Amino acid sequence: MGKRPQSTIGVIDSFDIKPGRILARKYEVIQSLGTGWEGEVFLVREHPTDIERAVKLFYPQRNPKDRTANFYARKLHKLRHCSIAIQYHTRETISYHSTPITLLVSEFVEGELLTAFLDRQAGKRLTPFQALHLLHALATGIECIHQMKEYHGDLHTDNIIVQRYGLGFDLKLLDFYHWGAARPENIHEDVVNLIRILYDAVGGHKHYKHQPQVIKYICCGLKRSLILKKFRTAGQLREHLERLTW
Repeated sequence: MGKRPQSTIGVIDSFDIKPGRILARKYEVIQSLGTGWEGEVFLVREHPTDIERAVKLFYPQRNPKDRTANFYARKLHKLRHCSIAIQYHTRETISYHSTPITLLVSEFVEGELLTAFLDRQAGKRLTPFQALHLLHALATGIECIHQMKEYHGDLHTDNIIVQRYGLGFDLKLLDFYHWGAARPENIHEDVVNLIRILYDAVGGHKHYKHQPQVIKYICCGLKRSLILKKFRTAGQLREHLERLTW
């Protein structure tokens, strides 16, 4: 007997979805929010509640057997009590050109990417005092994630949404990395990336030599080994920031 032909996964590189289209019979597309390696995200309005939500559609070749979508759904549900994580709502399946497509529905987070926020600041950077408040908000949020035995894995200014800024920062994280359970090196990578964000927020290499010692003590010239001698967890970094005196 001949071998049974193996099923193939459809390859889709982009979704031609226009505003006004209805997804899964109840989500009206308002606009595109962005495109990534795994798929595309749209702002939608849920019918009949008129609640705005975000919907992520996964490219089928990036989501074999729904493994990627299921990973994100489980992780966001697990982190539902961490305020820095986006809140997962539900999942649906639609047909796109006869190909089944999984979509995840989550809260819609209003705000702007940290990259754009920094670009709007005087000199495209924060003062040391502002940057330390930013770092504290991030470290507090990441500490909660680490306490749940999870990690982010890809922290940078394009993966952070600034919702509000005043006495402190209200932040949300995008695009958790999705390979494997958290290991010590994953936790350490998050910590090093947190400090890289501080370094970039105060102006990067161009302005680093003029930073006060309180910034340089944390950044350690971005030398990974020196950073991890001082801060092996986000909790240790948060505690250091809360003990600072000026």
